[in-house]
Amino acid sequence: MEKFADEALIEVSSGSGGNGCVAFRREKYVPRGGPAGGDGGRGGDVVFVVRRNLRTLAHLRYKRSFKAENGRDGEGGGRYGRQGEAVFIPVPPGTVLKDAATGELIRDFGKTGEDFVFLRGGNGGWGNLHFKSSVQQAPRRALPGQAGALRRVQVELQLLADIGLVGLPNAGKSSLLNRFTNARPKIASYPFTTKIPNLGVLTLDDRDIILADIPGLLEGASSGVGLGIRFLKHISRTTALAFLIDLAEDTYEEAFAIVYQELAAFSADLIQKPRVLVGTKIDMPGAAGRLERLSRAHTEETVLGISVFSGAGIPELAACMGGLVGSRDTGSAVRAAGGVC
Repeated sequence: MEKFADEALIEVSSGSGGNGCVAFRREKYVPRGGPAGGDGGRGGDVVFVVRRNLRTLAHLRYKRSFKAENGRDGEGGGRYGRQGEAVFIPVPPGTVLKDAATGELIRDFGKTGEDFVFLRGGNGGWGNLHFKSSVQQAPRRALPGQAGALRRVQVELQLLADIGLVGLPNAGKSSLLNRFTNARPKIASYPFTTKIPNLGVLTLDDRDIILADIPGLLEGASSGVGLGIRFLKHISRTTALAFLIDLAEDTYEEAFAIVYQELAAFSADLIQKPRVLVGTKIDMPGAAGRLERLSRAHTEETVLGISVFSGAGIPELAACMGGLVGSRDTGSAVRAAGGVC
């Protein structure tokens, strides 16, 4: 994941069709055998293929041009040209294709995981065999193959996850992901340890819940401050959000409001998702009292306290996350305030 890439600009082109052939049968005792020119082969397609083992667009970082094979020309003896080979472009689930010039949405692989034939190859040209008629027994006419299509495409990745972990820098998101899963993100005691999104799988009973940890947000992130704004799109598809609040920081009371406002400025849909407020580091001196004050200040929210170090509150939070993901089938009836934990 250190080579994480979530955007790429690529150029794709389908193959041109092969040309039709002008030829005639010339066999012993058949001096005027008539036309025998075969058709050209169809050009190869451009196909985007969903690969569930891919997590980034890093493979598109260095190869930015993809061209399908041209169809072969037709030949004498009525032989058709071979069809050109298609070019297959692998993308991870959650990829979005947009026209590079207009920004128009072409395909959203978060809504469908099926392969997508983006550009069809050009048709092969007809050989002179097609132009024989009662008045034209020896046509010397054939059609050229159709040209392939060329497009520039913006490829963007929006990670598919069930719950997004959001919060200010150093709030404990990566530590929690590490506790729940085997994602093993980089962890240290300084802000912005996480510079790329990380995914992990929390196994709860017979279900797998995918968690996404994005870089910490700063006040003004929606205007481009800090690292988080670039990755906020990766939680746009999540079912629910977990707001992590560092109870060891004196600014814990403002933390939720700061993150909430930045999410609202980025997308109104984000703040409509079911959520839970998670006070972290409750094993620190004075943190228990701060958790109680946080709960009193947000009576309309579900507030839980945890310690990744001691494990306090971890089972309760896991059960809560299971409830949040379970709420995805209830649609708009679920209020943003949560309450499903």
